[in-house]
Amino acid sequence: MPYYEGKIKKMLPKTYLRKHVAHEIYMVLTHFKTLQPMMDKYVYNDGTTKVLMCLSGTIPVMFKDQTYNIPICLWVEDSYPQTAPICYVRPTPDMWIITGKFISSDGEVKLPYLQEWKHGECDLVSLLQVMAATFGEFPPLCKQHPELQQASCRQQYHRQAEVLSTSDGSLYLSLAREEGQQENETNC
Repeated sequence: MPYYEGKIKKMLPKTYLRKHVAHEIYMVLTHFKTLQPMMDKYVYNDGTTKVLMCLSGTIPVMFKDQTYNIPICLWVEDSYPQTAPICYVRPTPDMWIITGKFISSDGEVKLPYLQEWKHGECDLVSLLQVMAATFGEFPPLCKQHPELQQASCRQQYHRQAEVLSTSDGSLYLSLAREEGQQENETNC
């Protein structure tokens, strides 16, 4: 079902700058057709919850001349556009989060664009374009290697993964060593 600005505006509570936010979300949906707007419950780190506008779906990312659809969730608070959205990558069950400079272990996106957010200079479309470009250089997610999929669930999901680069510029996935284990690396 296609969205139009008026429909988006009606979804937003009156605490939002409804006309501005609806226009920005509409612009996002014209550029990123796989994202869907919805009002949903967001849980803050302190445990409090609030119903916020959420854009959920995938964004296309070019990595090594191939397009990958990276699942994301972008939360727009009612203080937007004065404050930056809260962004996460959302791995499917067959993916791992690759922690690093721009991604925390829970999948939160930590880009300079978000940290240096300026009302009037930053917007949702530009944010998503920055995310796509950054994820093309620093992939936030990695598909599990088929051999790893047969490992126990505990081993798969309770180990930190990080993308590292070699002197020749190639990337590899490094899994944090568990006590008594040899270092385990695989191509990503």
